[in-house]
Amino acid sequence: MKIAFYNSKDYDREFFSESNKRFNHQLTFFTQRLDNNSVDLCVDHDVVCVFVNDVLDKEVLKQLSKQKVKLIALRCAGYDNIDIDAARDYGIDVIRVSDYSPSAVAEHALGLMLALNRHICQASEQVRVNNFSIENLLGFDFAGKTIGIIGMGKIGSTLARITQAMGMRVIAYDSDKSLEFDQQNIELVDFEYLLKNADVVSIHCPLTKETKHLINTKTLSIMKNSAMLINTSRGQIIDTCAVVDALKSKQIAYLGIDVYENEKNIFFEDLSCEDFSDQVLTELTNMPNVLITSHQGFFTKDALANIANTTLSNAQNFQLGKPMNENDVLV
Repeated sequence: MKIAFYNSKDYDREFFSESNKRFNHQLTFFTQRLDNNSVDLCVDHDVVCVFVNDVLDKEVLKQLSKQKVKLIALRCAGYDNIDIDAARDYGIDVIRVSDYSPSAVAEHALGLMLALNRHICQASEQVRVNNFSIENLLGFDFAGKTIGIIGMGKIGSTLARITQAMGMRVIAYDSDKSLEFDQQNIELVDFEYLLKNADVVSIHCPLTKETKHLINTKTLSIMKNSAMLINTSRGQIIDTCAVVDALKSKQIAYLGIDVYENEKNIFFEDLSCEDFSDQVLTELTNMPNVLITSHQGFFTKDALANIANTTLSNAQNFQLGKPMNENDVLV
């Protein structure tokens, strides 16, 4: 099949080209994001492959339908950037990669926790200038503390196993009340209880209408003053301005994020030689108790290989009329 890749980077070309040796699809890579201005680039392609910051609203999907695109392949697990109902109306199938590497994201969340608590970034910078003092680097033991995990899918469940092994008590909230855990000693609790009792709150739920700004002024006020908030899911789950205020007022103690509410034109790009203005992000980066990474939680060799193999395999099965992984099929 002829597959058009939008918003592609060098690593996309590398991993998809290597995987494609098994499938022999025709791959075209565009650096542009998919939106109304770039939608015509994929003319004469059967499949459009997109990432988290591409725009797949009703108008873009209408244009893709006119161009006879048969399949949209999301090379990620989240699908908040696509109008699923419009895709269905226009007869375009949609797939994603539901399980590329839960370990990659869970381990990154843990990395944020550890680096924040033990001031690892600050300590490294001090040592680089021959400052070997540790007076301002005091942390705490995670063992014996409580982590509250919001969203107990594969990533949340993986983080639960890791943190249990560290001696943490794990409590969890998920909107799916019928959820069954394969781990022992995980307490499924209501949302307010989790916020009140967790020393660390880690977000692993998808972005939906219900979860947008799930973390806001009201919910932040319930959390412990010593709490650490971690988000490796989607930026809009957190009301960023409310979190800034909570950090300033010492309502919470730490923030570690791999996603940002207004990341669309910032993350994944090198803007070091450009002038750009984002007052909220600038304010966050200047806070010593905040750690920000630019949506790299998925970014491991294992995950990229799995994303490429799953996407191209699903495209081949779609072409041949064979079943695809049911968890990957959205429309």
